[in-house]
Amino acid sequence: MKRVAAIDCGTNSIRLLVADADPATGELKDLDRRMQIVRLGQGVDRTGRLAPEALERTFAACREYAAVIKGLGAEQVRFVATSASRDAENRDDFVRGVVDILGVEPEVITGDQEAEFSFNGATKELTARADLDRPFLVVDIGGGSTEFVLGSESVRAARSVDVGCVRMTERHLVHGGDISDPPAPGQIAAIKADVAAALDRAEETVPLGEAATLVGLAGSVTTVAAIALGLGQYDSEAIHHSRISLAKVREITGMLLSSTHAERAAIPVMHPGRVDVIAAGALVLLSIMERTGAGEVVVSEHDILDGIAWSLAG
Repeated sequence: MKRVAAIDCGTNSIRLLVADADPATGELKDLDRRMQIVRLGQGVDRTGRLAPEALERTFAACREYAAVIKGLGAEQVRFVATSASRDAENRDDFVRGVVDILGVEPEVITGDQEAEFSFNGATKELTARADLDRPFLVVDIGGGSTEFVLGSESVRAARSVDVGCVRMTERHLVHGGDISDPPAPGQIAAIKADVAAALDRAEETVPLGEAATLVGLAGSVTTVAAIALGLGQYDSEAIHHSRISLAKVREITGMLLSSTHAERAAIPVMHPGRVDVIAAGALVLLSIMERTGAGEVVVSEHDILDGIAWSLAG
């Protein structure tokens, strides 16, 4: 066993996993798994820079995570930063802050690297399943980007495109500084058009139509699954490997797009940090399912974070 710590810092959230990894058995035993919504990508699509308040929120989470890592005695730490920090002009400020707090330099990985971590994290448990057809299409819907990875035992093709729940919300649902609540039909159409164009770009590299099993990752997908399952509170075990039909995803997306902030906030499983961006995230998921012809999505709570942890265990 090797005790490792993985940090995934995305556009919307920063997550920590401290786990004992056993490469011989393929077992990853969680010791601590936590998440904070920090909105590191706040305004990046518009300004090209990380906002000072977004950096401070992220650094505050890093200080908390540093204490957890030290307390559990992780042997190795890997910090991976994704879309927002890849796009920002002032990402050096972000790097310096992380090094000062955690003692490790954040790796601003490419979209292809991000996709490979997501695939490995999501499919390690699925490859032995006889009830799931190959190849898998792993779709990781983040805040700023979405990764598409096709493969069976390993990655065959991968592509990252710049559509995510935060980016689509900021680009199309914000008017005069406020988020449209609920969005107008024209705003919804604009998101659909952006996602359709992104799917065209993804298909240049990844043959989406060849997917036999769609595996969905990250907060937009798991939140839609939690709503579909009718959970009274968020339950990772119930959500992990649940199978949500296209019809149910379409129904929930329609509900979210027609609801107000207060109505979305009142959903028992809704994280406060997702209230404003979940409608766009659900629409991205629905668009992907319709494009690929998937009748259902297999939801995974294991994703890029687990892939990062496995990269330290070898």
